[in-house]
Amino acid sequence: MPDNGWPADRIDTENAHSARIYDYILGGKDYYPADKEAGDAMAQEWPALPIHMRANRDWMNRAVRWLAEEAGMRQFLDVGTGIPTSPNLHEIAQAVAPESRVVYVDNDPIVLTLSQGLLASAPEGRTAYIEADFRDPAAILDAPELRETLDLGKPVALTVIAIVHFMLDEDDAVGVVRRLLEPLPSGSYLAMSIGTAEFAPEEVGRVSREYAARNMPMRLRTIDEAHEFFEGLDLVEPGIVQVHKWYPDGTGDKDIRDEDIAMYGAVARKP
Repeated sequence: MPDNGWPADRIDTENAHSARIYDYILGGKDYYPADKEAGDAMAQEWPALPIHMRANRDWMNRAVRWLAEEAGMRQFLDVGTGIPTSPNLHEIAQAVAPESRVVYVDNDPIVLTLSQGLLASAPEGRTAYIEADFRDPAAILDAPELRETLDLGKPVALTVIAIVHFMLDEDDAVGVVRRLLEPLPSGSYLAMSIGTAEFAPEEVGRVSREYAARNMPMRLRTIDEAHEFFEGLDLVEPGIVQVHKWYPDGTGDKDIRDEDIAMYGAVARKP
């Protein structure tokens, strides 16, 4: 048992996991040898992989800050949270508005084990964690932690960051996102980053095969398929673009090439 009391034997340390690979590539410390081996193999196939992953994280920071500053969002539902990496979403939102409330959702035991880092809210606001699968929207929406933390009578920003490329066609990722949006009122927002192979098909294809070889098949999407997630919503300018092109603020990597980024990002408002 780790110090926080959750069972360590729920964590599979023998096989690589996407969240821990991401943590390793980003320079974190919450990974195991299998994750390092996988990350090194993937970076060997596509040396731009660290640039791509950092750009996605930087986009998340900018999108959440925009939602808090420009859209006035004070409630956030973050589905597919991943391993805590500072600044976490609530830290970004609460730096703008300390009263912001954030509900995190993930189904990975290691994220649950580390979730205390996601619960250190500013005293004016609140954070909560739900252990649930993205593919089960009802389990998320019916969770008491969500109802106790967020007021669904007021707008909510739903953030789905770098997760749908691990959902295959049979998982109906578009339908899942729509069901999560359905109970959210007018004025709510959807922020998503969506994996694509359109800018470096050979290199990203090789990385995808490395994931699949470790039982993590991927479904990368075209720009037209990315648009399906936002049907019926009002896209915020500049629309659906590669993440490094969405409101760049000069704080990320300089001179990023399009072929180094395999992720679309967009923010849209629910009418």
